[in-house]
Amino acid sequence: MPKTSLAYVFVILKGMAMGAADVVPGVSGGTIAFISGIYQELIETIDKLDFGIFKVWKKEGIKAAITQYNLKFLGSLFLGVAISILSLARVISYLLESYPILVWSFFFGLVLASIVYIGKQITKWNVATIIALIAGVAVAYFITIAVPTEAPNAWWFYFVSGGIAIIAMILPGVSGSFILVLLGSYGMVLGTITDAQDALLTRDWALLRSAIWKIILFGLGCIVGLKLFSKILKWMFEHKKEITLAVLTGFMIGSLNKIWPWKKVLSTRIDRHGDEVAVEAKSILPSNFDGDPQVLYAVTFAIVGFALILLLERAAGKKKVYAD
Repeated sequence: MPKTSLAYVFVILKGMAMGAADVVPGVSGGTIAFISGIYQELIETIDKLDFGIFKVWKKEGIKAAITQYNLKFLGSLFLGVAISILSLARVISYLLESYPILVWSFFFGLVLASIVYIGKQITKWNVATIIALIAGVAVAYFITIAVPTEAPNAWWFYFVSGGIAIIAMILPGVSGSFILVLLGSYGMVLGTITDAQDALLTRDWALLRSAIWKIILFGLGCIVGLKLFSKILKWMFEHKKEITLAVLTGFMIGSLNKIWPWKKVLSTRIDRHGDEVAVEAKSILPSNFDGDPQVLYAVTFAIVGFALILLLERAAGKKKVYAD
């Protein structure tokens, strides 16, 4: 576990990378945690966290509680995620709207390299792992072609969305933000974040209170979902590691359909700002793309994304992401 101040700075940076990935529908922050070598520590820290922390705090003090429950690591990581989401939400939205092919190409290369990296962690290929891989591909692909629903405008839906999305966010290959898209709450959640930012600038305190309340509900849902699912995930890695890795690798292979750069829009809807957004789209060849396919730039950005994962792998010391 990190011991020095510099180590925690790197944890914050890794959290920022996770947050940036989670903002993009189709890319998983869990993949970044895997590649950067902090996945095992993240799952184990979350699993250990319980109400016993208050007993330790009362008997031994706050420093003992922080050390025993590894809160410096967890706090640093989620600080990085929060910084990234709050600062990049508007930027990512702009880039996806203005330079969709280049952005998707970058993340396509990133996920492709992640598939190679996590697939290499599987040391025992047999019938069970192959079936698990195929099942993961099928489930993820089905998710990518599912039609998004309309989100109910209710406070409880923020809590439910947070609980479901956070489970996807910590699973490599499953995009939490895309799950939000399917639930119909991606624009709702992203809009709440931008509403809070706008409210601060315009001093619209009523809007700010409403946005903060919704963010808190979403955060509480994330906490509950994360805590419940971490136990299942920890058990899976400890007792069925090869099958779990095969399923996760399949998830990422299946998710490639979602982040394929060239799409044909099948249907659209009007969002809350009055803008037309795609609801259904299918992957097509660059030659069939209606417009400039930007193939050379797309390949370049994909290579950059691929190389970034190789750099993260090297920075992580080329360790196995979840030890036996």
